[in-house]
Amino acid sequence: MARPASHRRTGGGTVTLPLDGVVVADFSRVLAGPFATATLADLGARVIKVERPGTGDDTRAWGPPWTQNSASYFESANRTKESVLLDLSQPGDQTLARELAGRADVLVENFRTGALDKYGLGYEQVRQANPGVVYCSITGFGSGKGAGIAGYDFLVQAVGGLMSITGESDERGGSPVKVGVALVDVLTAKDATIGILAALHARRSTGLGQQVEVNLLSSLLASLANQASAYLATGTNPGRLGNAHPSIAPYELLSCRTGSLAVAVGNDGQFRRLAETLGDEGLADDERFASNAARVQHRTALITALEVLLARDDATTWTDRLTAVGVPAGTVGTIADGLALATELGLNPVVEVGGDQPPQVRHPITYSDTPVTRYTAPPRLGQHDDDVRRWLQEELHP
Repeated sequence: MARPASHRRTGGGTVTLPLDGVVVADFSRVLAGPFATATLADLGARVIKVERPGTGDDTRAWGPPWTQNSASYFESANRTKESVLLDLSQPGDQTLARELAGRADVLVENFRTGALDKYGLGYEQVRQANPGVVYCSITGFGSGKGAGIAGYDFLVQAVGGLMSITGESDERGGSPVKVGVALVDVLTAKDATIGILAALHARRSTGLGQQVEVNLLSSLLASLANQASAYLATGTNPGRLGNAHPSIAPYELLSCRTGSLAVAVGNDGQFRRLAETLGDEGLADDERFASNAARVQHRTALITALEVLLARDDATTWTDRLTAVGVPAGTVGTIADGLALATELGLNPVVEVGGDQPPQVRHPITYSDTPVTRYTAPPRLGQHDDDVRRWLQEELHP
């Protein structure tokens, strides 16, 4: 079933990647499912991506920008996978798809609830042939009453409450806005990965797999953290504060002589050092600003006072001075700046995937004994079709 484990020689001997030997049948497309299976591939699993003949994953067409292979959107979530073309409306390909599901340790799908049943690929059908399968279903709004609602990240950001707390306040002429990346899809992908790994661990004790269900709305609500907790504690909906924080001050962008400074003061000691560095230690003794609760209550006066002091110099200069005394501060950077900072700090944020494909952001977790070392380019449409079909047919006709 699985390919031979890939090994890496280290000073301590030979080690394997965490998920070596695990086979993943990836019937998902767009972002949440593929992002989750890409993480499993990083960890050493063999991920076989099932795509529609002719078009493949929807995101192959989501450009610009484009790479030599596809759209960069597709590239972001499909590295280190194999692509096989299966037309589920054709009996022969259905048979191969069922064989793949029967041999897989993990199956990931984000079809409309019940849609795979007609192909013999629903959970109960696959479980009968493969009791150990971990079957992960990803939906927008669950498999019950919300099953018929299309699950798109933008829609979930709107109806799930995230937009209501993102953007400038009404008083400043703002309106609800989405986050600048498909954040709900990414959060759901991470929840799916957690669920799959937990189910694989449970299988070690029981020998049995199970169905893991995640949905975009639940993942969003769970990620609202303090904002959801604030509503549940008070019954009052949090509002939009732009870059300000509802419970901490100063924790926002502040104007300087040139540029803006992100200041994230999390305690009174940091605020005192901020006031000293800005040249007005008395601010920390002012009863309006002496505690975090007082600073939040008098936020407008606080920000006015701080920006008067910050107007004496540039944001980059203040960044250096404040960082030197342990006050969290920085300028607003681009994605290029973020990658450059991570490189400067030795975090090695970028990895090569081979061929003529552009580099990608590396797996974000560091492992002392089983480091992620295998990155290959996202597959061309149907790149591994012959090999995967041959493997599946060998299983059918040994």
